[in-house]
Amino acid sequence: MLPEHLLRQILDNLTTAVVLLDGSLRVSYMNPAAEMLLEVSGQRVQGQRISSLFSDAVESMESLRNSISNGHPFTKREAQLNLSNGQCLMVDYSVTPVQASERNWVLLELLPRDRLLRITKEEAQLSKQEVTRVLVRGLAHEIKNPLGGIRGAAQLLARELVEPSLQDYTDVIIQEADRLRNLVDRMLGPYQPPRLAPINIHEITEHVCSLIQAETQGNMDILRDYDPSIPDLLGDREQLIQAVLNIVRNAMQAIMAEADGRRGQIILRTRTLRQFTIGSKRHRLVCRLEITDNGPGIAPGILDSIFYPMVSGRADGTGLGLSITQNIVTRHQGLIECDSVPGHTTFTLFLPLPGEDE
Repeated sequence: MLPEHLLRQILDNLTTAVVLLDGSLRVSYMNPAAEMLLEVSGQRVQGQRISSLFSDAVESMESLRNSISNGHPFTKREAQLNLSNGQCLMVDYSVTPVQASERNWVLLELLPRDRLLRITKEEAQLSKQEVTRVLVRGLAHEIKNPLGGIRGAAQLLARELVEPSLQDYTDVIIQEADRLRNLVDRMLGPYQPPRLAPINIHEITEHVCSLIQAETQGNMDILRDYDPSIPDLLGDREQLIQAVLNIVRNAMQAIMAEADGRRGQIILRTRTLRQFTIGSKRHRLVCRLEITDNGPGIAPGILDSIFYPMVSGRADGTGLGLSITQNIVTRHQGLIECDSVPGHTTFTLFLPLPGEDE
């Protein structure tokens, strides 16, 4: 039989969350994976009833008691656990009754579904981004080539015209060709790769806030909820300012367009996340920037496609701002998500922080 210290070391190094309960459903042991998932200290909650970790655990506790009494294990899929700190988890969990040392025990194994669902969603989003970039590059090539020919022909024609007044028409052709070329360039996003340098995320958000406050002239509340301990990230200052400004300005314009008498509010919130996966890469530390507004929200019909070029919820919108933002965030190895209901829209940016990635 394996030594007890080796068994404990194996449990401590499992990525699956494991909690051992005694016959009274009190916590006897919790491995580090469970501490991270439930956001509690195993030493602090040792001896406490498992129900103290959840805010609505009546049904779950009854299932655990039945498992002890009849000795039958069971598994529950996609169960929702509401932690006492207010966080909601979606997990699969297995319950196994164990008899040892003439006592009844319950082995509880929890597998978070939120993380798996998030990774699947992120991979699908990153795949869509790549398809969109390839499509836009191909479309830009097909548009810019004939535009160059049209513009050149108009310039040659202008030189041959005898009537100066007729040059107004060639000028229109040249101006419209230039406008379309600029539009295509904006669809492609920044030409140059990011010029990475250490920068604090709050320097970016404060610069954006000052711009928006100047535009709104104090007619909108810009609130901050910062984590001052966030270290500097490696990023291109100008590009990141553009990315954040596009989101905040969209929120401002949506609120002002509604004009229902309610005072507009935009909240910028920063936090850090540990062991966060973006695409197929796991980062030790990630900066999360949330931009939340109390505007009318994004129409459900376009919510899944708002990061595509030329998709806009406003009649006068170009549909390029969020596409450019996504392009910039992707160039910084980051991720952007959106969640929207009427009165509450949140864009979340995840940007890796320097450190040894796992």
